Amino acid sequence: MSAQAWLQIILTLLAIFLVSIPLGRYMARIVMGRPTKLDRIFDPIDNAIYFLIGRRVAAQAMTWRTYTVHMLVTNLAMAIIIYLVLSFQNWLPLNQLNFPAVDPLLAFNTTISFVTNTNWQAYGGESTLSNFSQMGAITFAMFTSATTGFVVAMAWIRAFTVRNGGADLGNFYRDFIRFITRVLMPICFLVALFMIAQGAVQTFDASIVAHTLQGGDQTMVVGPVASQGTIELIGTNGGGFYNANAAHPFQNPTPLTNIVLIVLMASLPASIIVTFGEMIGNRRQAWVLYGVLGTLLVLFLLLCVVPEQHGTPMLANAGVDMQASTDQPGGNMEGKEVRFGISASGLFAAITTAFTTGAVNSAHDSYTPLPGITMIGQMMLQCVFGGKGVGFLNALIYGLIAVFVAGLMVGRTPQFLGKKIEKQEIILVSLALLIHPLVILTATAWSVLAPYALSSLANNSIHGYEEILYAFSSSAANNGSAFAGLNANTPWFNLATASVILFGRYPPIIFLMAVAGSVARKPTTPATTATLRTDTVSFGVFWFATILIVGALTFFPALVLGPIAEFFAMRNGQVF
Repeated sequence: MSAQAWLQIILTLLAIFLVSIPLGRYMARIVMGRPTKLDRIFDPIDNAIYFLIGRRVAAQAMTWRTYTVHMLVTNLAMAIIIYLVLSFQNWLPLNQLNFPAVDPLLAFNTTISFVTNTNWQAYGGESTLSNFSQMGAITFAMFTSATTGFVVAMAWIRAFTVRNGGADLGNFYRDFIRFITRVLMPICFLVALFMIAQGAVQTFDASIVAHTLQGGDQTMVVGPVASQGTIELIGTNGGGFYNANAAHPFQNPTPLTNIVLIVLMASLPASIIVTFGEMIGNRRQAWVLYGVLGTLLVLFLLLCVVPEQHGTPMLANAGVDMQASTDQPGGNMEGKEVRFGISASGLFAAITTAFTTGAVNSAHDSYTPLPGITMIGQMMLQCVFGGKGVGFLNALIYGLIAVFVAGLMVGRTPQFLGKKIEKQEIILVSLALLIHPLVILTATAWSVLAPYALSSLANNSIHGYEEILYAFSSSAANNGSAFAGLNANTPWFNLATASVILFGRYPPIIFLMAVAGSVARKPTTPATTATLRTDTVSFGVFWFATILIVGALTFFPALVLGPIAEFFAMRNGQVF
C-alpha cells in the first residue's frame, strides 16, 4: 500500500476519534438533562411535542418494564405506519413513476428491517419505491430506529448510576424526543447541505433526462437523496435510496463526501463510549472500553485492506501486475469505484460492518476471502463499536462476562461500576449473548439444506454458503448490507431474514433491560481492596481476550467453512 493510502486511513480514524469526544460529552449533557447553549432553540420544539403526546406521559419516571413496554409499543406503531405506506404507495402522492404497491411479503420484510435499524433491502430503491415512500417509510424509520437503540443504551447506563436501589431508568419519550431534535436533526441538516453542495441530489422530482455523448437520451431516477443519505449514515442505518448505495455518484459524489460519510457513520457509536464515561463519572472506564474496541477495529481493518491490496495469486501467476503505481491501482479492483480505489473502499467496508451501518461503496461479494472474515466477523461479534446503542450494549455484555469470570479466577467480588454481578445478571446476559449466534447459525444451516433457499444462489459452492452466512449475520447484527449473488426477494428469504432481524433485535434488548432493572435495585457498593477494578489496562486486555475467545468459540467453525476455506482454495489455484 502507498503512503498516501495509509495517511488517508490514519487521518480518517483520527477524525472519528476527535469528533467522538465533544459529541459524546454533548450527548451526555442532553441525556443527563444538563443545560446547553442550544436549549433556547430546542426547548420550544421539545415542549410542543410534549404537549402533543401529553406532558404527564413525557415526565413520569419509568422502571425497566415500563420503559421496555413503551419502547416496544412505539416500535409496533411505527411498524404499522411503515407497512401501510409501502402497501398503499400507489394511492399516495409523489409517485410520479407510478410504482405499484409493494408486495405484501416484501413490505413485511422491509418494515421489520427499517423499524429495527437493520435496513436490509431485498429490492432496488429506485425501481420499487416512490419518493413519498422513501421519505414517509424509509427516512422516517431511519430517525426513529436509530433513536430506539440509543435511548435503550442510555437507560441501561442509568441503572449503574442509581445509588440507593431506585428503579428509575428515565423516561422513554423524553429520551426519544431529545435525541432526535438535539442530535440527529441538527447534524443531518448541516451535513445534507454539505452533500448537496458537493453534488448529491435533493429534489421532489422523480426523474431527469440526460442527453448522452452518443446522442441518445437516458432517464435517471432522482429524489430526496441527500436528506436520506445523511441520516442513513449518522443513524448507522445503511439502507440507500439507490440499489448501488454509496457507490452511486448521486448519493456519494466525491472522494471528500466518501470520507465524510465514513466519519459520519462511526461518530455516534464511538461517541456513546464517551457519553458512558461522562454519565458514570469515570472517564478512565470509558477509555478502557474505547481502547478495547479501537484495537479490535484496527486489527479487522488491516485484515480487510492489506490482503485486498495484495490481490489474488491467480492473477499474479497470470502475469497481471499487482503492485500499485502511478499508472494503475494494483490489487483487487473488482467491484470497486475507480474514484475511491482499494484503500477508501476497504476502509468503508471495514467501518460499515464494524459500526453495523450497512452502507456500501463497493461490492462486498467481490472482495478476496480474508476481507470477508473482517466483514462477517465484525457482524458476528456485533461489538466492534457496533451500531449506536446496540453495539455498545453487546460490548458491555462481554464486559460483564469478563468481570464474572475474572472475579471467580482471582477470588474477588464480581462487581461492575459499584454494582455486584450475580447469578441472575449472568443468566440474563448469557441469554442475550446466545440469541445472536442461535438465529444466525440456525437460519444459515436451514438455508444451505432447503432446496427453496438454495435456488436463490447463483453460486452453489463455498462462496454461495458465504453469501447465505453473510445475509443472516447482517440481519441479526442490524447491519443490512449483503454479499450480493443472493436473490433475497423470495418468500423464504423475506420471511427468514425478517424473523432473524426480529429475534436478533428485541429479545436481547428485553433481557438486557431486565439486567438493568436488577442492577438498579442494588445498592452501590464502595470499592475495597477485594474489589476487582475494571478501569485498568490489565482488565482491558482481559476484556479484549474475552470478546475474541467467546466469539471464536461461537463462530469460528462457521468461518472455517466459508472465507477461511475459500482462502486456502484460492491459494491452491481453485476458483469458488
